[in-house]
Amino acid sequence: MSRPIKVLIAKAGLDGHERGALVVAMGLRDAGMEVVYTGIRNTPEQIVAAAIHEDVDVIGLSSLSGGHMAQFTRVMDLLKKEQIKGVLVFAGGIIPDDDVKKLKKLGIKEVFGPGSTIASIAEFITKSRR
Repeated sequence: MSRPIKVLIAKAGLDGHERGALVVAMGLRDAGMEVVYTGIRNTPEQIVAAAIHEDVDVIGLSSLSGGHMAQFTRVMDLLKKEQIKGVLVFAGGIIPDDDVKKLKKLGIKEVFGPGSTIASIAEFITKSRR
């Protein structure tokens, strides 16, 4: 029997708005995934350390405060530095379209903005992890 997909949901930087991240975390849990939620105000180093410690398959990064480019870039740099391969990274929050393109170039596979459904996020993860 295979284990459920394990997802880390993390709020990067000084962003204290966690409602969306909590909704995603609970929705993915309800979709049958194992979810680790790190809480608010995480550094990129804390996020990557948690991903390593928890041995996750997926990292979901959330930002509403405008610090996504610096914070998410640092997370991706640390994943490379730590030679973490095979972990799917997605993002969500208030992220301008121009930044979405830049984030995808960094290796973030998808960005979910306001109005995204839990079903679409779960489907993306499930299809990407096959």
